[in-house]
Amino acid sequence: MAELSTTSYAVLGLLSLRDWTTYELAKQMQRTIDFVWPRGERKLYDEPKRLVDAGFARARRDSVGRRPRTTYSITPAGRRALKRWLGTEITPPKLEFEGMLRVLFADQGDLGQLRTTIERISEQAGTAREQFAVMAQGMLAADGGDFPQRLHVNALGMRFMIDHYDHIVSWASWAMKETERWPDSRHAAATWSHRARAVLIDAAT
Repeated sequence: MAELSTTSYAVLGLLSLRDWTTYELAKQMQRTIDFVWPRGERKLYDEPKRLVDAGFARARRDSVGRRPRTTYSITPAGRRALKRWLGTEITPPKLEFEGMLRVLFADQGDLGQLRTTIERISEQAGTAREQFAVMAQGMLAADGGDFPQRLHVNALGMRFMIDHYDHIVSWASWAMKETERWPDSRHAAATWSHRARAVLIDAAT
């Protein structure tokens, strides 16, 4: 059996819902899966071909006017593979977060840069949070949206993403208050060493 990647299973998951053209698959991945499993667009176009080669998907070629297109559908073997994968061990989550990377090296810059970074982190998280809130409202207004039979699992995902961005906004608000009395980013306020210990103790318990 061909060894599949997590991205392979993400594509199989979408194919389990309906048939998609290559373009539709890539766009649907970017609209939904990209929030928790971001991948380059080229990868998304190549993956369905791998699934066909492995016998987990079928490709049907036709055209719209003069433009050729390929539509993919899942095979019974693909459904079995997807179900098996859902029962396997998951890998721990990884966080790719440029703003936090800048925070971690903020002592090599100035306080204005640090506080600007925190503000941008808050703004970006607030914007993302609003996007998910709008998506959730749209699902409710449309009785579940395009896939009403999946409202129960979509609600779990929506709640996670909204809470995730709420957490970032809350952290940014806290960080702005804590740093407003710092003289610079290399030397924290005199009281911060005690606060830092308390914060670490609270986080570790």
